[in-house]
Amino acid sequence: MTNGATSASPTVALFRGCVMDTLFRHVHDATRRTLEANGYTVVEPGGQACCGALHEHAGDRAAAEALARENVAALAESADYVVVDSAGCGALLKGYGHLLGTDAAAALAAKVRDVSELLAEAGPRPGGPLPLDVAYDAPCHLQHAQRVHAAPLAVLAAIPALRLRLLPSSDKCCGSAGIYSVVRPAMARAVLDLKLESFASAAPVPEIVATGNPGCLMQIGAGVRAAGLAIRVVHPVELLDESYRAGGVY
Repeated sequence: MTNGATSASPTVALFRGCVMDTLFRHVHDATRRTLEANGYTVVEPGGQACCGALHEHAGDRAAAEALARENVAALAESADYVVVDSAGCGALLKGYGHLLGTDAAAALAAKVRDVSELLAEAGPRPGGPLPLDVAYDAPCHLQHAQRVHAAPLAVLAAIPALRLRLLPSSDKCCGSAGIYSVVRPAMARAVLDLKLESFASAAPVPEIVATGNPGCLMQIGAGVRAAGLAIRVVHPVELLDESYRAGGVY
């Protein structure tokens, strides 16, 4: 391992967040299992708070800073890395140094990794075959804010028999955009419709869309259901987790 790991088995603090911990706790579980299968030791420090991203999006800088200070205190000395499975949370956590302007915040930000980054750095080890047609959809907060492009594809490439595609809409916004789908629902839906058209016109239509952000998971998930498309929407780490189960890794 590289990038600051201090032991043969690097320690990773799982950032739980609020939306992920409430609606997507199963993704946290998959994150823990897949990281441990790839040689990481996962810990869950107490005292964590919401990352503050939605507050920052809404212009409530004071609330975002207060939450960031709580997380710096809780996570600063917790592990070699802080792992995030929400692209929106990861983008703000990696920007804590800029948000707070302190050495402690900058030091924490430097340890933050998306789960796909840590898995890709470890390989990741291959699992069992999943013969599925999968379209990867890149969250804006992962590809643009964090500039993480190859790692999620490496995670999916570790799954034997997976038929992975990047559709023409894969690098386009889904319309969720933090709180945008709430404050501008009509415009957000218009943006989503372009992506749904790409799914529906694909040959074959993907069985699964994989994307690494809760806003995207909810926005795309609601969209495909409303459009009557038989597409499952999941986090990439969920597919690796399924592959590991199929392959007897655990």
